Formats: sequence, C-alpha cells, structure tokens
Amino acid sequence: MRHQRVINHLGRTSSHRKSMISNMAVSLIIHKRITTTTAKAKALKTFVEPLITKSKEDSTHSRRVVFGYLKDKEAVAELFREVSPKIADRPGGYTRILKTGNRIGDNAEMCILELVDFNEAMKGAETTTKPKAARRRRTSKKSTGEAVSAKPEKETPVKAKKSAKSPKADDKASDDAKAGEK
Repeated sequence: MRHQRVINHLGRTSSHRKSMISNMAVSLIIHKRITTTTAKAKALKTFVEPLITKSKEDSTHSRRVVFGYLKDKEAVAELFREVSPKIADRPGGYTRILKTGNRIGDNAEMCILELVDFNEAMKGAETTTKPKAARRRRTSKKSTGEAVSAKPEKETPVKAKKSAKSPKADDKASDDAKAGEK
C-alpha cells in the first residue's frame, strides 16, 4: 500500500528533483509559461503556488524565504515586481495546466503550465462578454403569414417643419381660397 506517499519522485534523487523543480519554477516565473510533461507540471504546481502566495506580502523576510527556494535573484525580483501585483486579489489557483498531447519520442503526456493572469488570449475569452441574444418569443401569425412582434413598436411622432407662414396665415389663405370659389 502507498499510504501517505504524496511526493512524486519523478525517477530522480532528492537533490536532483529539488534542483530541477527550482529551475523549472524560475523559468515559469520569468517566461510566464513553460512546456513540460504532465507529471513534472503537477509537481511544479505544488512547489510554485505557495511561493506566489508568499510573494503577496512584499517584505524582506518573504523575499529571503522565496530566494531560499528559487536561488535566483532575477526570478525573485520578477516575482515580487511583476507577478504579485497582478495576482493580489486572487485567492489561489495561480497556474493552469493545458494538456497538449503526447511527445513523439517516448509518448510522454505533455502539457503547458502557465500563470493564469498572464495569458492574454484566455483572459480575453473570459472577460469578453457575448452580446445577449434576443429572447425568442412566440409570435402570433397574421392571416397573410407575416409575424407580429410581441412587443409593439413605439411610434415616433413626426415633427412638422416650421414654415415661414404662421398657422393663422394658413387659415386666412384657405378662407380666401374658399371665398374666391364662391
């Protein structure tokens, strides 16, 4: 039985595994997305998400703790300067795994691991709201077969152009025309 054996050893020694995961985390922070195997991505996700949470509080202590895991000054600076302000309001789930199929050589299951708030294509799909489709309603049919809309259209009042003549002048002109006919 494998009770409480939660670490995927990835077929490596402890030191090799730690350095590989650390290097992959640095690449993820700097490049915002990496392509790797699914097993490595799952192991990396459990490694990097607590570091991103730690970076929300920008203090000397949290920088030193994160540097202890990453061992790369540029990655720590990038994490605290670029990544943490974007994920400040997110309560967790900073990474996304997108499966891409199997690798040609050894048929290993491949995926893309990326930081959620840095993928513009996915963010655009989430924030773009589709125009609300017109609600379908039953329509009553006229005898000619034309559909009558359920909502009556508002009639817009036609504004008459002001003529040079006043309304009283029009009445006088029509009265004069009637008098001329008699």
